[in-house]
Amino acid sequence: MSTPIASSPTSSRDRGGPGQPLLTVEGLVKHFPVKKGIGGKKAVVRAVDGVDFDIKKGETLGVVGESGCGKSSTARLIMGLTQHDKGEMLFDGERIGSRALPLREFRAQAQMVFQDSYSSLNPRMTIEGSIAFGPRVHGVPRRQAIERARSLLARVGLEPARFAARYPHELSGGQRQRVNIARALALEPRLVVLDEAVSALDKSVEAQVLNLLMDLKQEFDLTYLFISHDLNVVRFICDRVAVMYLGQVVEIGPADTVLADPAHPYTRALLSSMPSMDPDNRTTVAPLAGDPPNPIDPPPGCRFNPRCSLVEDICRSHVPPLAPVDPIHRVACLARQPGSGHSAAPSAEAVAA
Repeated sequence: MSTPIASSPTSSRDRGGPGQPLLTVEGLVKHFPVKKGIGGKKAVVRAVDGVDFDIKKGETLGVVGESGCGKSSTARLIMGLTQHDKGEMLFDGERIGSRALPLREFRAQAQMVFQDSYSSLNPRMTIEGSIAFGPRVHGVPRRQAIERARSLLARVGLEPARFAARYPHELSGGQRQRVNIARALALEPRLVVLDEAVSALDKSVEAQVLNLLMDLKQEFDLTYLFISHDLNVVRFICDRVAVMYLGQVVEIGPADTVLADPAHPYTRALLSSMPSMDPDNRTTVAPLAGDPPNPIDPPPGCRFNPRCSLVEDICRSHVPPLAPVDPIHRVACLARQPGSGHSAAPSAEAVAA
């Protein structure tokens, strides 16, 4: 009978104390080159185009937005699965990839759970072998790695005697995702990136996995970056929310504030697109008109201006900074920033008062 894995004592690896963010992302940029038109003119897809945020220790930061807004690309850049073009990423105050924090050491402290639970597992390896593989690569003795794998299997609700020797095709989608979560915890990380980790599951299994993630966060003192398109799930599990649009963060703040009283028109449109169970509160008009602009050739000024109900001439010529509307809530919208020149912007005197 295996014994449960002990929670990782993060204090020995906590270099900056609780006040220092665990992860800081500044000016992150990734452009993918493509050929444009018949003549093959070179162009770039601006997948991630100047992303800034930080994640506090012990919190869950949700990242939401339409498909193609750069959520998953940002996650892959953080994990080093894709090389970024510009920007800086700090993990507990140390630059990722530097001599002080080599990428190998960072990956021992940060793990990722992918959306597709089947393709992220090696079909030729047993479940036990898949979970033990990471610790073995990082120098954990084989016997200890196997014991850790079995303990984690039990912790995520899969009895080792029944599941350890099985292969991925012998498990359901929910069971495979539990295996992926166990594999992510095998190196005792501090940060777990969850990229649409529950979106492929049916609702009953999704609820079980979400409850499991919350329990594991408390038990192992984890920090989550939670990427999702389901705003109800984000409301349930996240402490703060970052809203992305066309490769940029347009709003970030506490989940209760952003989802109850959004400051950006795009966030408001996302929330209004959620179906209502109230027959008297049915959506009769589409919250947004048109498709997102081409990421190869984004519009000048605010990138949301072709679809925004608050658009004015200044929105087409000035790029709105991600500025605070209060100490813990930031938004990239000229209509919310004092002195921006937008007719709906609050006056500087009113803000000072």
